Amino acid sequence: MWENLGALSGTPWVYVVVSLSIVLDVFVPILPSGVLVITAATAAAGTGTAAGAVGAVGGAGTSVHGGADLAEMFSLVLCAATASVLGDMVAYRLAWRGGDRFDRAIGRSRRLTAAQQRLGTALTRGGGGIVVLARFAPAGRSVVSLGAGVAHRTVREFLPWSALAGITWAAYSVSLGYFGGQWLGSSWVSTALSVFALFAAGSAAVFLMRRPDRHAAH
Repeated sequence: MWENLGALSGTPWVYVVVSLSIVLDVFVPILPSGVLVITAATAAAGTGTAAGAVGAVGGAGTSVHGGADLAEMFSLVLCAATASVLGDMVAYRLAWRGGDRFDRAIGRSRRLTAAQQRLGTALTRGGGGIVVLARFAPAGRSVVSLGAGVAHRTVREFLPWSALAGITWAAYSVSLGYFGGQWLGSSWVSTALSVFALFAAGSAAVFLMRRPDRHAAH
């Protein structure tokens, strides 16, 4: 996967692959969209570092390469965040229209039902930070987007938090790949460490989302 994305780095196709993965993983949470974002950023950062070194040897300044790196990282963040919001809204609209079917599906799981209730309470109180946390948690994005649609939450309630969640997640994932590529080069080691940091953030998000349940139990 790293070699394939490395070959696509610097071409529009890398954005197509990353965008499709992010849009679809709201429906199929097992898709490694976060891993793809990190891998694409690592490959781009590693390639840029190598190009900068060659340019320095040849007498060219490295600032141009650094600027190109940052521009590509910004484009990747924008692409990932936009795809994240788009996927959220598609799931939200589908759940809104097929509310009864999705409501029955969610009702079969006590965990999904509890998550849906917490989401509704949080959005009503203006505390949509749970949407941001859920973006990092495994399958949390799916639960939040579908739950908001089933509960018929308004676009005004859901969209701003979805956008903030997408930007935060995209910036964090791209930053992990970028700095990993800068420090360790474009290798599987840097990608693996960055992915570990992404999963660590997911674990932390799950812990924070479960805290209200623990307080309620006491």
